[in-house]
Amino acid sequence: MTDRPEANATDMTRRIFLATTAGGVAATVLTPAGGLAAEGGPDRGVSTPSQTSPDRRRLAEPGPMIPPVPAILLTVNGAPGDPDEISVVWTFVIEGTPPHVGIAVGDHHVAGKLIDLHREFVLNVPVSDIVEQFDTVDMNSSDVGDKFELSGLTRGYAVAVDAPTVEECPIQVECRVFDSLRVPPARTVYVAEVVATTATTEAVDENGRLVVPAVPFFGMTAGSGEFFTMGRLVGHIGKTVGRSDIKY
Repeated sequence: MTDRPEANATDMTRRIFLATTAGGVAATVLTPAGGLAAEGGPDRGVSTPSQTSPDRRRLAEPGPMIPPVPAILLTVNGAPGDPDEISVVWTFVIEGTPPHVGIAVGDHHVAGKLIDLHREFVLNVPVSDIVEQFDTVDMNSSDVGDKFELSGLTRGYAVAVDAPTVEECPIQVECRVFDSLRVPPARTVYVAEVVATTATTEAVDENGRLVVPAVPFFGMTAGSGEFFTMGRLVGHIGKTVGRSDIKY
C-alpha cells in the first residue's frame, strides 16, 4: 500500500476503512487475530470447527443476537377515516450526515401500507416510564382500533411532516421516505431522511448534544427479548484519536 495523506479532524468525519493503492482502492478485512488483511489474500478469517474455542458453542437456532436494539414507537397517519397508527418496528441509523435512518416493516404491520400511502412518519424514542405502554402497542395489532386510546399514550403533532407523535417520548425524529427495498419473504426496508428532530429541553444541551443521563431510554436485548436502560459510560466515539465532537 502507498502512504495516504494525513487526514485532520476537519476532513475526517469518522474513521478510515479503505486505503488508496497505486491501482485505486484496496478493501481490507479483519483477520481472526483482529489485524487487517488485503481482501483476496490467503487469510480470509474463515473459522473451522477445529478453530472454535472450547468455551464457545454454536446455538441450535441462528438469530440476530446483536444487542441492544433500539426500542422505537413509529407513528404515522391512518388511512382516511381510520385512527392514526403506532407501531414497533426494527429501526437503525444509516448515516449521521446527511441524517438518514432505516426501518424494517413486516407485511403483517398496517404501518407499512400507511407509510406507502403517506411517505412520512415519526420515530419516537420512549423512556422506561412507559415500557408497559410500549409493550401494549407491540403486542396488539392494529385490528384493535385506536392504539393511542388503548395504550393511554398522548397524541401530538410533528413540526415538519404530516404525522402524529407520542408526547411522552422526549425525542422525536421526523422522517420522509426516499427509497425502499423489498426483502423476502415478508418485509420491506424503508430508507428515510430525517427532516426534523425535536427533544425536550432537559434531553439535550445548548449545542443539541444528547444528555444521556437525563433520558432513561431503553433498548431490547436481541437474544433474550428483555428491556434494559443505559448502563455506565465506558467511552465515546473518537476517544482513541483524541476526538469528542462526534455525535453520530
